[in-house]
Amino acid sequence: MNKIEVTLGIDIGGTNTVLGFVDINGNSYLKSTIPTKGHEPADKYFERLRRKIDELLIEIYGKYILKGIGIGAPNANYHKGTVEYPPNLNWGYVEVIKIIKQYYNIPSAITNDANAAAIGEMKFGAAKDMKDFIVITLGTGVGSGIVVNGQLVYGADGFAGEIGHTIYDPQGRDCGCGRKGCLETYASASGIRRTVIEMLQNSNDKSELRNLTLDELTSKKIYEAALHGDKIALEAFEFTGKVLGTKLADSVAHTSPEAIVLFGGLASAGKFIFEPTKKYMEQNLLNIFKNKVKIIPSGLPEGDSAVLGASALIWSELDKLTPA
Repeated sequence: MNKIEVTLGIDIGGTNTVLGFVDINGNSYLKSTIPTKGHEPADKYFERLRRKIDELLIEIYGKYILKGIGIGAPNANYHKGTVEYPPNLNWGYVEVIKIIKQYYNIPSAITNDANAAAIGEMKFGAAKDMKDFIVITLGTGVGSGIVVNGQLVYGADGFAGEIGHTIYDPQGRDCGCGRKGCLETYASASGIRRTVIEMLQNSNDKSELRNLTLDELTSKKIYEAALHGDKIALEAFEFTGKVLGTKLADSVAHTSPEAIVLFGGLASAGKFIFEPTKKYMEQNLLNIFKNKVKIIPSGLPEGDSAVLGASALIWSELDKLTPA
């Protein structure tokens, strides 16, 4: 029986770490999770991760050949193989690839989760035949991965592509990065929640969202209210799309992408976020770019997207090692 070549994709999140084996065609096998336990120091985490990987390797023994390990993580530096002072993780500066190499003598690579999503879209998803595109991840924050001429943009220090921390309003909302008015504070799941809270405080309009406690007020509840035609919810999505579309018009001027892929929780709101984003992007585009740039949803299966992105990273690295 021919063994199937796979890579191991690892997505390190603030709450959980997801692992899974993925073949060259994007088929995933034997997915598993461990709690990240972000309050713990990194050495304890990587010891638990190693034990889980070893368990999985025993399960695939004889059926699959592990070719490499790809990792997506917050504040990851592709050039140095590090994670540097990530939010929500008590790690500081960690040489992740060096640790992985101590256990597994195979090609390994790491990048941030948004970059991994971009590579995943390029290899397995909506950007499969594209060489110039941007992925915007709309989750708790706003991440981005920028691909130019088929190559992910890392920049001189490995941290390029922080569109979520470009500024929409210099006098605007406080951001976790320490500055004010970043796109992330408006166009994320937490950002639209802040928008709704402000709208509820500043108007007397009827809204089903007034019946929720602050803990109950989530982006999902705002989406559900929009489905019911709730005025506050609809205005919140319109404003969110305005901010996002305006900033994406700037991003288009930088790289002239074929498409922008919206990925993550808030993107699942469909037309409520896609339509205003497209409208305001077009309004703010330089004329030479108008009606050229598509805004499209992710093409990765929702449950496997994180693992596929991390796996696509190392498949791409293996491609570089293969003679033309």
